[in-house]
Amino acid sequence: MAGCLCALWLLLAAPARAQGIDLTTFEVTRSEGALLLDFVAKPALSKAVEDAMQRGVPLYFVAQATLFRSRWYWRDERVSRVTRTWRLSYQPLTSSWRLGFGTLSQSYPSADEALNMAARASRWKVADAEQFEPGERYYLEFSYRLDNNQLPRPMQLDLAAQADWQLSAERKVKIE
Repeated sequence: MAGCLCALWLLLAAPARAQGIDLTTFEVTRSEGALLLDFVAKPALSKAVEDAMQRGVPLYFVAQATLFRSRWYWRDERVSRVTRTWRLSYQPLTSSWRLGFGTLSQSYPSADEALNMAARASRWKVADAEQFEPGERYYLEFSYRLDNNQLPRPMQLDLAAQADWQLSAERKVKIE
């Protein structure tokens, strides 16, 4: 029984890694009247994903942070939800990688450089200070994933069974 508890503790203490994405940095801070999030993810893409990228298939990476207020009498209340989406695509005419974020886009000479920029956020505003009530308990749920729903339709038909395309990382933290 003690061996089982030890193994469970090791499982719970493991860093946030799920299907090829490591969250190497994850910090939530209260500053400037807001709740801010900093994260750095390290995606380890499978051979199938890299091949698709090289052939010009655009990949979409999505980061989502949701702030909840704990309630004992009902489901927890969602206070705030923010989402960021990055589009990474190869440009064969210029042999460069294009990373789009909202209406902004930038070219990079290598896929690694573009992917590193798509896997980080600094001082990302999750919620305003006015959204917090004194004496209440809050927690943040965070996820970073490869969004397969935005891939071209013919590719989506067979991806549900392929673990190579299921890239995600999640983290849940209490807000003090």
